[in-house]
Amino acid sequence: MTIKMVRAAVRSLSYPATLLAVLGASAALNTAVMAAQPMGVAFVYLGNPGDAGWTYAHEQGVKAIEAQFGDKIKVTRVENVPESADSERVFRDLASKGNKIIVGSSFGFQDFELKTAKDYPDVVFEHATGYKKAANFATYDVRTYQSAYLAGLVGGYTTKTGTLGFVGSVPVPEVVRNIDAFTMGARSVNPNAKVKVVWINSWFDPGKEKQAAETLIGQGADVLIQNTDSTATMQTAEQKKVHAFGWDSDMKKFGPNAQLGACVSNWGVYYSHLIEQVQAGRWTNAPTWWGLKEKAIDLASINRDAVSPGAQKALAQKRDDIIAGRFDPFAGPIKDQSGAIKVALGKSLSDAELLRLNWFVEGVDGSLPK
Repeated sequence: MTIKMVRAAVRSLSYPATLLAVLGASAALNTAVMAAQPMGVAFVYLGNPGDAGWTYAHEQGVKAIEAQFGDKIKVTRVENVPESADSERVFRDLASKGNKIIVGSSFGFQDFELKTAKDYPDVVFEHATGYKKAANFATYDVRTYQSAYLAGLVGGYTTKTGTLGFVGSVPVPEVVRNIDAFTMGARSVNPNAKVKVVWINSWFDPGKEKQAAETLIGQGADVLIQNTDSTATMQTAEQKKVHAFGWDSDMKKFGPNAQLGACVSNWGVYYSHLIEQVQAGRWTNAPTWWGLKEKAIDLASINRDAVSPGAQKALAQKRDDIIAGRFDPFAGPIKDQSGAIKVALGKSLSDAELLRLNWFVEGVDGSLPK
């Protein structure tokens, strides 16, 4: 149809019909423009990405989705947000600006993000490591306890003193699981090994992390691991000539001689899945908990000079067993610190039980803060 023909057709319409046609065309145009707009995806960070640790690992995942989806998404990051009521202001601001997906990447954001979600029902809210749920609010996590178990296995082979050290952050089930798994991994190859725990009651405090690491070394620990966000434990291990594991990301450059391996979290695989689900209209609020099988975590960057061939072989076998479902770190029999059976032979802790775990296994030398 030529322009002349279109003009003739419009002149032949009555005024109301012409107006309706114009409005219809305008609505269709607006719909097309909106469809072409990149989807807003926002991430709220407790710290800044830096070059290692928890926030760094999340940032690597965000960079991966930026590369994958290109101009189909528009990513916003907000760094150094405290786990307090201040975070609610940040979540509300991001929602009011039209972001379709908002991700809170730290445990302490949960209640503030959930409160915001109830006022923005058309926005998808996702929260890392939490346990609550609402119609437009879901939680996601990676099974760090699987990589912690593998690290314990390597540490059990490597320790000369039989004492390993764990720098604990905040005594929530996530951290308790990792301490327990690390201990059971070590004792699976070194039955008399023990794991000493020092708490710093913070996710990120390099000064306290360094002091905790020094305390553990002073107590005889020659292999360290931490569930904290800085590289202080690794750097201390390097200085004191003991071994350690990177946490959340590869920390080899901070301890080239100290690092035995790194418990690496790959958040990008989940963020890619999340965006695809929202784009396709298939998103649900079901919690997601991925591990070795989904390539969301691993014990990577193994120090071949410091980890014996026997340990490397055992590590590879145990990794394969976990991926194939032949082995579960929390399968019984498991005893607690008092020696009482907590998980019977033939039984395993369910995900629901793991999410509220609040006791230490046999071999842990430490206690939960009151």
